Amino acid sequence: MQIINQINTMLTDTLGEMGPLLALGFFGIVLIVAALPSMLKKEKDPLDGIRALRTGKTVAVEKLRRGGPSKADKLERFATYLEPQSAEELSATKLKLLRAGYRGKNAVRLFHFSQFSLGIGVLVLGMLYALLKSTQTEMTTQMMVLYTILPAAIGYYAPVYWVTRRIGMRQQQITEGFPDALDMMLVCVEAGQSLDQSIIRVGNEARNDYPALAEEFETVAQEVKAGKERVTVLRDLSERVGLPDITSFVTTLIQSASFGTSIADALRVYSSEMRDKRIMRAEEKANTIPTKLTLGTMLFTLPPLLVILIGPSLAKFAGQMGGGG
Repeated sequence: MQIINQINTMLTDTLGEMGPLLALGFFGIVLIVAALPSMLKKEKDPLDGIRALRTGKTVAVEKLRRGGPSKADKLERFATYLEPQSAEELSATKLKLLRAGYRGKNAVRLFHFSQFSLGIGVLVLGMLYALLKSTQTEMTTQMMVLYTILPAAIGYYAPVYWVTRRIGMRQQQITEGFPDALDMMLVCVEAGQSLDQSIIRVGNEARNDYPALAEEFETVAQEVKAGKERVTVLRDLSERVGLPDITSFVTTLIQSASFGTSIADALRVYSSEMRDKRIMRAEEKANTIPTKLTLGTMLFTLPPLLVILIGPSLAKFAGQMGGGG
């Protein structure tokens, strides 16, 4: 008991009143880091040896071809902890990453690994900074929380913010380039090309200006070449992009194929609607400019105007008051 009191006194003298709490928190993080390898270690399946004997040659050739184990293989052992256990949550995360442009097999694992590593890393850095700060000045509980918990929360939610920002940028790019892509697709179809050939051509032409849209069209072309049904491919495109314009476009193509109507006529009508909608979006943005300029006008125009109008009168009044005094 005396040893504990001596340690407590030493920590209090060195780190301040929050010294014992800081020491316990740091010790807990060390224990977590030390226990992670054993917790995340994947137990070896007894049947893996038999499978390795049967497919040993194939595995060796595959490793030589890939140049060693990939990142996906390294994260495979942590799949249980880096992937949501709920099927709905896993599907939602995959869809969100797909809309952000991350199509890799291990995208979900890398996403959760980045959240975990950034959260723990920033938490440790925050605690080290708080310890260094407490040796120089006295710190309150609120300051300790500000230096530790807040940076950890920022580090944990930074990947979420990045993915959400990527989704917005890609959707904005697809929205801006979709009317031009429809016009080009209509020209290709009317020139005698099939819908699949026109999609490939539009994807190649739009790669420089709208890479996100070109990537989606390339994915559609590859899935159709692989033998997937066109209706399923188009519906996957609608779900993957998540934009009302793309959803309406997919519905138009599916209905045109179902009822046997001309795809060129459907594209002509829909492309005209997309052009009108783009003009309406531009007009809407133009109409918001006066509202956005109001604050700037009040801050940078009204004060100088008041100085010009009222300044001479105030100066004259001040001179009269000084003369009268």
